[in-house]
Amino acid sequence: MAYATQAQLIDRFGEDFLIRLTDRAEPATGAIDANVVARAIADTDAMIDGYIAGRYALPLAENPPLVIDLAQVIAIYKLHVYEPDQKIRADYEDAMRQLREIAGGTIKLPVAGLDPEGAGGTGVRVTDRERPMTEDNLKGFI
Repeated sequence: MAYATQAQLIDRFGEDFLIRLTDRAEPATGAIDANVVARAIADTDAMIDGYIAGRYALPLAENPPLVIDLAQVIAIYKLHVYEPDQKIRADYEDAMRQLREIAGGTIKLPVAGLDPEGAGGTGVRVTDRERPMTEDNLKGFI
């Protein structure tokens, strides 16, 4: 299941914007190239999976809104053949920062598979040796 869809990209960024990014035919067709969008979405999904695989069980049972938002931002960035404008670049860099924070555990997603199993310990374990001087064998010195 993809984290973002073409319909979501159209809803968020507009059909005209997607046409400008994806219509690479000569002469231009004036329509969104679904194959170009699908490739960008697949690349985005692979990138997101790479970041969250160490912390969450894949595939995710449901797509959290944060992941959907990040996927849309990354996919639009990937659709640019040339240098995107500052807003697209800033959104992409912010999305990548958030993915790193998800991978590091700073941002937690509300899905199953959170945190891999630990070693089983819950705290510090101290083992002390037997004391050679006790109250009983020090009688007479105090």
